[in-house]
Amino acid sequence: MAAEWKQKCDSEWALGAHCVPIPDSVDWKSVYEKKPFERNLLQNPSPYGVSHTTAPPEPLLTGERPPAGQPPRFEPDGDFSGWSTSTEVLPYDTSGIPPGAVICQLPQFRWFSLEQRVDLKAKGLWDQLLDEFQPEIGIEDWYEESQLHESIYLLDVKLLGADGKTVIKEHTCSPEEELESYSHTWKKVSHVFSNYGPGVRYIHFLHRLKNKFMVELFNTKVTDSSVVIRVTKSV
Repeated sequence: MAAEWKQKCDSEWALGAHCVPIPDSVDWKSVYEKKPFERNLLQNPSPYGVSHTTAPPEPLLTGERPPAGQPPRFEPDGDFSGWSTSTEVLPYDTSGIPPGAVICQLPQFRWFSLEQRVDLKAKGLWDQLLDEFQPEIGIEDWYEESQLHESIYLLDVKLLGADGKTVIKEHTCSPEEELESYSHTWKKVSHVFSNYGPGVRYIHFLHRLKNKFMVELFNTKVTDSSVVIRVTKSV
């Protein structure tokens, strides 16, 4: 029976044809059921309920103002199950304000972080695959061009060792936005980890989004985040 499950896995993903190590000690039934290849290993990849295939709603129409009599909202609406979230309140930017000037209100910016960890062995991958073959790990993310600030998005992805702390490889992306002309669309960020060395057992995926509060909340959304393991390697 074990040999049959191994054959199913080989047929499903052409493991032998790609020179993937397929030792008999692997629980091939579990691998076949978990299907770790060519699918998104992140939970809840679109926590704001939107997709990059549809234009983001215009921000001037979607400021989140609280109902009358309720305190102001400082956190965005969404279903963040599967993600660990945190908020960092940033200091007010008073640069450029002349001495003695009376300011009624300044925008308050906050970083809203979403992160999650992928346990690769729990997803169905095995030691020899990760250490010897080192399959490509594709990362993709789409963030809203909210134009709230020059810096509205940061992506940080780490490949971690078995202790969950040792960083084997890391990719960070923090683009600077162009604010001179109006543009409002989804922007794609992607990266492929390859030849990263032995020992990888976890992936830590984090992105930070900048939100602005001024009477009401305006946020930067993210969608269609993905982590995909590929047996086929790019040329």
